[in-house]
Amino acid sequence: MQLLDELAMIYLECILAYAVFAHRKPPLARILIAISISAMAIFITLYYHYLQDPVFHQNMFALITAVVVFRSMWIMEHILNPNRRGSVGKVNTTEQKRRDERDSHILKTMWRLNYIGLSYVAIAFAIWNLDNIYCGKIRRWRREVGLPWGILLEGHGWWHILTGIAAYNNLTWSIWLRYCRDGKQDLVELDWSSTFTSMPVVVRAKSQEKEL
Repeated sequence: MQLLDELAMIYLECILAYAVFAHRKPPLARILIAISISAMAIFITLYYHYLQDPVFHQNMFALITAVVVFRSMWIMEHILNPNRRGSVGKVNTTEQKRRDERDSHILKTMWRLNYIGLSYVAIAFAIWNLDNIYCGKIRRWRREVGLPWGILLEGHGWWHILTGIAAYNNLTWSIWLRYCRDGKQDLVELDWSSTFTSMPVVVRAKSQEKEL
């Protein structure tokens, strides 16, 4: 059960890796990418089952996540940063300025979404390590505190909550970035009223709703 619990994280990142690297590729290239990523996931699953070493899982998860995140950041900068992207097709100066301002705003918000997600991962990783290092002491504290407040000292539980929020942020970013890669920035926007007390959601842009 622990393997299934932890390997789900690997499989999620593999799906994101496919979404990032296979976008707009020819059919044959998409098939080869899918086969390669599936083979990697199978190898990690079998080797982790053989090793039974959580460190291997952590390293593989960190490696795949880093590749997906940095590749997505590169794409984000090169399609949204006006200084890197250049002009957008044959448009007049007014429209070019509007698109530059729109994309600069999207880019700024995406970076904020990334920073928040990475902060959740960093906090979760710190809690996870502290829980492993001081497991016996924290367990005694939980017994002394008792239910229901002892639940707040469940480090592994906080790991899942915080990484779950980070994964949600990452998925939201990936969805929004995919729209941008298709040149559909005007069709959607991010509904995120508060950084820490609300969850970001990609929704239909208000300008599009008025046209319906």
